[in-house]
Amino acid sequence: MGELTLKIGMAANPRTRPILDGQVGIPGVRMSCENIHGSELFFRQLKSAEFDVAEMSISALLMLVAKGDDRFLGLPVFGMRKFFHTGILVRRDSGIETPADLRGKRVGVPEYQQTAMLWIRAVLQHEFGVSPSDMRFWMERTPDLSHAGLTGFTPPPDVEVNGIPGDSSLGQMVADGGLDAALLYLSDKNMVDRSRIDLWTHPDVRTLFPDPRAEGIRYFTKTGIHPINHAMVIKRETAMRHPESVRAVYDAFQRANAMAELSRLEQMEYHISTGLVTPDVVRTQLVTHGISANRDVLEAAARYSHEQHLTPRRVRLDEVFAPELLDT
Repeated sequence: MGELTLKIGMAANPRTRPILDGQVGIPGVRMSCENIHGSELFFRQLKSAEFDVAEMSISALLMLVAKGDDRFLGLPVFGMRKFFHTGILVRRDSGIETPADLRGKRVGVPEYQQTAMLWIRAVLQHEFGVSPSDMRFWMERTPDLSHAGLTGFTPPPDVEVNGIPGDSSLGQMVADGGLDAALLYLSDKNMVDRSRIDLWTHPDVRTLFPDPRAEGIRYFTKTGIHPINHAMVIKRETAMRHPESVRAVYDAFQRANAMAELSRLEQMEYHISTGLVTPDVVRTQLVTHGISANRDVLEAAARYSHEQHLTPRRVRLDEVFAPELLDT
């Protein structure tokens, strides 16, 4: 491949760690890797495209493609997956006992457009009949630090989206009773999200679903969907200058993923935590990269993005991902 340096940004997890710590590399390529929280990484990449290869929000990527922003090519590498709706938090005095009770309630989110929220709204609507317009949203991220302004997001006309004041936070408003629920809660330290309160152990807060794991199993058993949150992207200009780098980077992530899958203990712990295990079923491969194994989930994300008015049309997968990898 010749002399090439790739600046790579991603969040550490068992499937990226072999690349971050140098166990997996690309022959002839110097990889300069940075471990960054996704909230901050996406903001930096969307704003200035500072990384040659980076983890990226699926929702943001769909929105960029829909508006004609072609700076990035998607790589079908999907390390971040979760049943996000099982983590919805509600105040004990809110009167919210079931998902249907979210109608008319004040709900907090880090950012309306983010992929986790795309999945949560889809589950609430399609599984429990609660549409986005049924709730009153309050968004923590300020315009100067949100992904919204960098992707051209405007709230759907029938959805109320308010901003959480800069001198407060999503966590503080839930703790104080100013919000009834947090549909998604992020308290990890980063430059974008400002909540730091531990709501998970707060005496006035509980999960909406009494048994989140059981709800994850129910949803997966019914739909077969294990929501994908992030993909990887490569800058289009990098791919054009070094076309061989596209497949080489993908192959490196495949090798890193294989190393993670070899750890049976890690695999089983992750199965249990995400609800992908029942007493009679254990899936032998937890995460598979590539288009073919993930087509249904990716198509669902594109469908929901259009349905929720994040994109003006349904984006095709061949518009999102590098053409060299559409056969994966």
